Amino acid sequence: MTAIILDGDSLTIEDVVRVARDGVQVTLAPEARTEIVKVRNYIEENWLTENAPATYGFNTGVGKLKDYKISQADNERFQKNIVLSHCSGFGDPAKEEIVRAMMVVRINAFCLGVSGLRVEVIDRLIEMLNKGVHPVVPIQGSVGASGDLAPLAHMVSVLIGYDEAEATYEGVTMKAPEALEKAGISPIQFDLQAKDCLALINGNSLCAGMAALTLWDAERMMKVADTAGALSLEAIRGEQAAFDPRIHAARKQPGQIEVAENIRRIIEGSKRTTEGCRAVHLEDDFLHPTHSPRVQDQYSFRCLPQVHGSCRDQLEHAKTLVTRELNAATDNPLVFWNELGALEFMSGGNFHCEPIAFAMDILSIALIEIGNISERRLFALNDVTLNYGLPPNLAGKPIGLNYGYGIIATSAAAVASENKTLAFPSVADTISTKSSQEDHVSMAAWSCRKAQQILDNMPKIVGVEYLLAARAIFLTEEVLGDYALGKGSQAAYDALRAKVPFMQEDSYMVNQRVPVLAMAQSGEVLAAVEAAVGVLN
Repeated sequence: MTAIILDGDSLTIEDVVRVARDGVQVTLAPEARTEIVKVRNYIEENWLTENAPATYGFNTGVGKLKDYKISQADNERFQKNIVLSHCSGFGDPAKEEIVRAMMVVRINAFCLGVSGLRVEVIDRLIEMLNKGVHPVVPIQGSVGASGDLAPLAHMVSVLIGYDEAEATYEGVTMKAPEALEKAGISPIQFDLQAKDCLALINGNSLCAGMAALTLWDAERMMKVADTAGALSLEAIRGEQAAFDPRIHAARKQPGQIEVAENIRRIIEGSKRTTEGCRAVHLEDDFLHPTHSPRVQDQYSFRCLPQVHGSCRDQLEHAKTLVTRELNAATDNPLVFWNELGALEFMSGGNFHCEPIAFAMDILSIALIEIGNISERRLFALNDVTLNYGLPPNLAGKPIGLNYGYGIIATSAAAVASENKTLAFPSVADTISTKSSQEDHVSMAAWSCRKAQQILDNMPKIVGVEYLLAARAIFLTEEVLGDYALGKGSQAAYDALRAKVPFMQEDSYMVNQRVPVLAMAQSGEVLAAVEAAVGVLN
């Protein structure tokens, strides 16, 4: 696999995923290395002296202790003390892929050449990433204000080879010096110098890395939801008119247009979603003894493009925000060349994770809505007042003796409602920390973790929609078998039927739940659909 060249400007969400999950290696762009060295040489020649003016993080304390001077003789000790005192995270260790994502984002931030740290420090972090030394990083403890201070400090404790820090290497957790030595990296404690530590820990890299991974998976889940919605449309013999491209062109919303096209492609060639099929009377349809044209379906079907599409538009906005953050310098202070060819130190607030907090709160709401409308469709499939003649609870014969799918639908409803309680935007919360030096925080790390929780719940809802839609088609195969499913719908149905053991008699629901949830999680049904109709929007 070709190494990804980091230049501080072109890192993508896909690049982060490849590094985090596929182990793709990284290297510094030559021009980035040149600038980093040039900046550091100037700093060492002009600023790292006892007579240098007070400069935050170079020769002063940090945070509320910014007014306390640090002598050059004590600077290496000061750097180490910052690492040790900031290793203050809580909770379970972050997944290895999150740690790798955090590391590559942090390295890329330095490529802009405005952080002022030594290139030797960056090279050591690159070596750790490329050789698979993964710091043990507690997932809780960041308020997303001075960046992800505690998580990044745990990363740096391994970089310096601190005796009590922990890392995983080849899947085994061990002390940092041992992991470094096994990977062929010097286990001798690596000394940090002025600004090295602050550049390493003062940034948004945990949040940005988590956000990139979640966005990547969320984009696929939204396409999975399109395939489930299309199969449900087939199950109720729904109207196609709501997906006519003229309707969506008149709205001008790009996500809506894309989703409507997806549904049309999936159900292309469908005879189930025609008036002729709807005219066939099903024996359990007591509400409609005689046929009359359907005219239009309920909103969870008819407005699928409007809802799924709006959620996609929010995803795209979140991707834009996060991609910018992947290529941002987010520590403090930053250094810039002025018109006289000298460096100026500028103290600002790029470490504040507000853009990521907004991005992930927006994504959370979008995912929740995808789950909400999916739950409404699967609810309709079970309800005789909404499903146009399908058996109550999609139960087999004899009904009553067989209960059907009411409880697994209820389980999906429970998960959908759990997600709703996670909709409160983390960015709307704040808490003053560090003696009110940080008097407004973003809570972006919680925004990221919360979005991932919601995403983890999505296959439990969409998977049940797959199950019930396929069940409805199975129950009507005998009477409606002459009415073909669409090309993509048939592929989805075949993929599900290959794994799900339907029968008339009630059976152990776990044997149906496990495969459909796994298929929604993995994208297996989506892959089958795309093999049949081409890659969806």
